[in-house]
Order: sequence, then C-alpha cells, then structure tokens
Amino acid sequence: MDKVMSNRKIIALYVLPSLIMIMALIYIPIVLTGYYGMMQWDGVGAMTFIGMENYVQLFKDSFFWQSAGHSFLLALFSTLSLAIYLLVALVLSGQIKGANLFRKIYLIPMLLSSVAIAQLWLKIFHPTNGVLNSTLEALGVEHTPEWLSDPSIVLYAIFIPILWQYAGFYILIYYAALKNIPSSLIEAARIDGANPWQIALRIKLPLVTEVVKVTIVLAVVGSLKYFDLIYVMTGGGPNRSSEVMASYMYQKAFKGYDFGYASAISFFLLIICLVATWLIRKATASKEEIQYS
Repeated sequence: MDKVMSNRKIIALYVLPSLIMIMALIYIPIVLTGYYGMMQWDGVGAMTFIGMENYVQLFKDSFFWQSAGHSFLLALFSTLSLAIYLLVALVLSGQIKGANLFRKIYLIPMLLSSVAIAQLWLKIFHPTNGVLNSTLEALGVEHTPEWLSDPSIVLYAIFIPILWQYAGFYILIYYAALKNIPSSLIEAARIDGANPWQIALRIKLPLVTEVVKVTIVLAVVGSLKYFDLIYVMTGGGPNRSSEVMASYMYQKAFKGYDFGYASAISFFLLIICLVATWLIRKATASKEEIQYS
C-alpha cells in the first residue's frame, strides 16, 4: 500500500476525477461568468464584446449599490444573530430537561424548502388575516403595519424568516462544538467553585472560538448571496426596498434580458464574497490556538 501511495502517477490518477469535476463545476463557470460580463448579450443572440463597460456601469448603478446595502445589512443582522444562536446552544448543552425536544424543534425550519417557508410567512405577515396583525389587534393596536407593503419596514420584516430559517443550522453547529468539550474540564471548574455563567464565559466560549469564526464567514457570505426567500416573498419590492444583489442580478438577466450586465454583477458579487471572507479571517485571526485533549 505504501508503494502505491508513493507513486505520483497513481496519486494523480486518484485526484484527476475530482479535479476535473471541480474545474467543470466551479472554476470554469467562474471564468466564463467574468468573460460574459465583458459582453453585450441578451442570452439568446450573438454576443458583442464591449470590454469593461458593464463593470464600469456597475459602479455607477445606484440601484445596484442600494441592493448591495440591503445585502450588507442582512449580513450584519445575520452576524449579530449568531450571539443568540450561541446562547441557545449553551443552554441546550447544559443539563436541562427537554433539551433533545428543543433541538428537534429548532431543526424543523431546516427541513422545509425556502418556498414553503416563504408561503408560511406570507400568511403570517398578511395585513388583514395574518397571525401577527391579528395578535396585535387583540392587544389593542389600532393601526397595524403592512409588513410587506411598507417600504420603510419590509426589509426588516423579511429578515425575520431568513434568520429563523437558519437558526437550527447554527445552533446545531454550536451545540456539537460545545458537546465536544471534555466533561473533565467542566467538572474541574465546578469543583473549583465556578458557577454556570463562569463556566460558559471562561471555559466553553474560548474553546469554541474557532467554530464561531467559521460561522461568521458562513453567515456573511450566505447573506451576501441570498436570493430565494426574498424573491418569493416580495420580488425585491415594493419599489426595490427589499432588493438584494442576487435578486437584482436575476431581474437584469431574466426580466431585462441583459445577461452580460447580470454576469458582471455575478462576478463582482463573487469578488465581494472573497474579500469579505479574507477580511473576516484577518480580523478574527489569533496567534494562539486553544487546544484540549
């Protein structure tokens, strides 16, 4: 076996299929997207090379930067919500009754499709028959909001189902990381007189720091390229008040038939995600890594 694994030709033979798949599904489409961004193309007819005109126009497009602002706001809310998910995971990882049941409840949104979640929350946000406004009216609120029709609040309203959709995913990640901490460390802290909050802040949190860094990257990048639930619920409206970069790209490609400009948006979105990932990794880098056995 050692002789086979030391043979470079055999190693290349094993690696080649995966490399071909990665090239075909990831790297080649990225290069083609950047190339199509330099074209004037309606998606059907002949392409006309226009150089960097689409990318220059992108920087002048106020609608794109408005949608980019919405995407970054979603990324901010997603990052801040991680603190709540971590707190829930800390509670569930403790010795509390019903922890298994609560974990399963939090995972339910992960089992539903984005379209199903969108339809559910459309009913909840309905201005006259929705559960939310009916509850507010029962509490004495006379003028209930039109959650998805008011440009001033629609963006924040639509963030609620998005954050709810992925709550179980992050709670599960944090829960697994916390359960991986050796129980001997926790018992030693209890013997030394540490209370639950001291154990959580001084032992558990430092040991899951690397996992938190990964989830920050996942939350930010996922928010920047988010599309499906927003498109189903509002389509980016009203008056582009809930438009994000991915939905704006879709509008340009499949409703405006400007695939060249949409490709430029897609390629620029990729660059933004890469830069955001690099900045987060640099900002959260630490010289010392906490290890335990």
